[in-house]
Amino acid sequence: MRALVISGGGSKGAFAGGVAQYLMQEKKHQYDLLLGTSTGSLLIPHLALGNIDKIYDIYTNVNMEKIFSVNPFVIKQKNEVDIVTINHFNVIKQFFKGKRTFGESQNLKKYIKQNFSLSEFNQLKSSNCNIVITVTNLSKNTVEYKCIRDFEYDEFCDWIWISCNYIPFMSLVTKNECEYGDGGFSSLVPIREAIKRGATEIDVIVLETETQTAPRIIGKNPFSLMLDLFQVLLDQVEKSDITIGKLAAKNKDVKLNLYYTPIKLTDNALIFNKKQMRNWWHDGYEYAQNKSEVMSENKLP
Repeated sequence: MRALVISGGGSKGAFAGGVAQYLMQEKKHQYDLLLGTSTGSLLIPHLALGNIDKIYDIYTNVNMEKIFSVNPFVIKQKNEVDIVTINHFNVIKQFFKGKRTFGESQNLKKYIKQNFSLSEFNQLKSSNCNIVITVTNLSKNTVEYKCIRDFEYDEFCDWIWISCNYIPFMSLVTKNECEYGDGGFSSLVPIREAIKRGATEIDVIVLETETQTAPRIIGKNPFSLMLDLFQVLLDQVEKSDITIGKLAAKNKDVKLNLYYTPIKLTDNALIFNKKQMRNWWHDGYEYAQNKSEVMSENKLP
């Protein structure tokens, strides 16, 4: 059984889309199981349907307005570099409303349903391909995996949305008397879950570099410092997931094909820049192509 696993990574999901496009269209990889966390959960239903052009259009036309109903960020450009600062008005408004998050992402929930139809859901649910979404149950401090076969359309769309909610900057969701957030907080790269579900070969797209090539630039205000702190914690979750996944793969004799980003793409994956994401998609395609050629050369006697 072949599986595709796509990690969390916000706007960097465009790079994963390019890698997946090459693997599916050029290498002709067919997947029985697709697992996604956060941005990965947005990609995998469309990839499973083979709708490469559609998901490309979705990712390369998304912007901040399509994600946030209350945007906690102000994006300014200085020397062609995006500088992130706090949107004081929106954040203060959230506090006055008694909200526990700096922003809200109801627009993303609408965007998901606009681009993933009921007929597409039914087509996937009746197929042999299994789709699994990762979410974090904050109330129980645990990871949960939501399989498309267990839900109806509206509820499964909710789980996709919940998997992407990078709190406290996006919506905190109460469901089944528990509070949920981004799947990346508990399982950023769900390799082990793919193995538990029977995968024998797994293509894993990790939306970070394999090793940190340069010192991290730490934020100069409390808001950006919080973003940097969260990223450090998620990096540790990612490393742990990959280490555990490699051990599980070795024990079960599962083949892992790991695709990392060759360079650091961004310091803030919550910035959705259409032009930048279009470039990342093409970069992902070229990276997968080059990696495939190198792997083929290494196999030659």
